[in-house]
Amino acid sequence: MIAAHGSAPLNPRFVEEGARRDELREEAARLPSMLLSSAAAANAVMLGAGYFSPLSGFMSLGDALGVAENMKTESGLFWPIPVLNLSADAAAVDGAERIALRDPNRPGHPVLAIQEVKSLTRIRDEEFDFITARVFGTRDERHPGVQTFRGLGRSLVAGPVEVLDHSYFEEEFPHTFRTAASIRKEIADRGWRRVVAFQTRNPMHRAHEELCKMARDATAADGVLIHMLLGRLKEGDIPASVRETAIRRMVELYFPPNSVMVAGYGFDMLYAGPREAVLHAIFRQNAGCTHLIVGRDHAGVGDYYGPFDAQSIFDEDVPPGALEIEIYRGDHTAWSRKLERVVAMGSVEDHAPEDFILLSGTRVREMLSQGIAPPPEFTRPEIASILIEHYRQAG
Repeated sequence: MIAAHGSAPLNPRFVEEGARRDELREEAARLPSMLLSSAAAANAVMLGAGYFSPLSGFMSLGDALGVAENMKTESGLFWPIPVLNLSADAAAVDGAERIALRDPNRPGHPVLAIQEVKSLTRIRDEEFDFITARVFGTRDERHPGVQTFRGLGRSLVAGPVEVLDHSYFEEEFPHTFRTAASIRKEIADRGWRRVVAFQTRNPMHRAHEELCKMARDATAADGVLIHMLLGRLKEGDIPASVRETAIRRMVELYFPPNSVMVAGYGFDMLYAGPREAVLHAIFRQNAGCTHLIVGRDHAGVGDYYGPFDAQSIFDEDVPPGALEIEIYRGDHTAWSRKLERVVAMGSVEDHAPEDFILLSGTRVREMLSQGIAPPPEFTRPEIASILIEHYRQAG
């Protein structure tokens, strides 16, 4: 199976049941506490689940600046986006050697992890601006990722963590949340050797379905991992529970048996475009996938990135050998009226725009909220009914 990132063994920071876990829970009651942001809590969950291997914890300012500048930590590890524990006020843990990190997303704020404090640094304005601009490609606070990041605070708490649970993800998504190690095990159990991953934060329409099938065939993959983001999204996005239902229904009806694994991971969306696409590749390499589909506007938002910037970054900014996972570059796909099937739009030169069935995301949301199913060439009827019911209940 493909090696984990960094060619080291997978490094999940989750502490399984046993004496060490009991010791940490007892220690947590005596330690100074820090209430995490949702972003930092998601980082802790990803560290626990092994998706951030080989990292052991939250990065220092030096690592953050190095990653922002050239996608390398101070030790030389290739990494595209800083993994940080930022706080607006860290006075309660100033001077502490070890702290209890509390979960902001569950009642009572239970302890999520224990962190060894290697440094507590105040990030200067110019450093924060530099990191923001390099990671997101903009400092415009209308960008939802920038808005969230710049609201996290400037006190950076760095150091390794030992994670005690997976927050609300395991409870709310018991059939879907999976760690990197558990996906690797299932890949092995299924006997798959080549696996192509599809990242999604949205329900899957016909074009997404066909893109997965095109990538499976082009890469000669044994199976497809449809890997859902389960964390926080921007306002107006479809909740994870609805996406989960819709995706499972699509797989049940329209893919061959034992050809798709549906799983989810506990992370908040960054909307960081090209940099986030590289991070997504690391997640899937750590989960045992050999290929990742990177399509049009991957991890993007609005007009902040070009439609294929998330593909070109792998050619222009990812050093040779930095990743073992391979990228399948997906074109914009749509239903062809001429051919009566979904096609990669760039592969059919004899088509005019009116030969495709194209709907904007805004138009699709309007239709669904009005109880109108998009054309079956755009959205499978069974999926449309699930989404219409969501909008009816939300309405």
